[in-house]
Amino acid sequence: MKILILNGPNLNLLGEREPSVYGDVSFDQYFTQLKDKFKSVELNYKQSNHEGELIDALHIASKKVDAVILNAAAYTHTSIAIADAVKAIQIPVIEVHISNVHAREAYRKHSYIAPFAKGIISGFGLQSYELALQSCLYEQK
Repeated sequence: MKILILNGPNLNLLGEREPSVYGDVSFDQYFTQLKDKFKSVELNYKQSNHEGELIDALHIASKKVDAVILNAAAYTHTSIAIADAVKAIQIPVIEVHISNVHAREAYRKHSYIAPFAKGIISGFGLQSYELALQSCLYEQK
């Protein structure tokens, strides 16, 4: 199975940015742990602070991987374009958030992506990605 983890804006600062919310581990460190734990999965990772790059990555992924784990970060709450890209592709997309977005500011409670995602995992820290991976593997059975 091939899975793309796609992270949006400011997630390149994980481990530095608001550690009380996002933890003190960089995503690169965590991604290494995921690859070690899920050796049977071909994991790829991309992060971008640019909306169009995330859309392009979704379009390309639809032809190259079996599923996408998407943390669109702030674009979750603002980007109709990313939601349209998720809607347009034929592979499952799992929306992931490190923090519990429903326990934060009111504007974070709305997701443009949610109606088109296979599911949403939120609030389990970086473990949210592992839970999304496990759901992809479960669906494959």
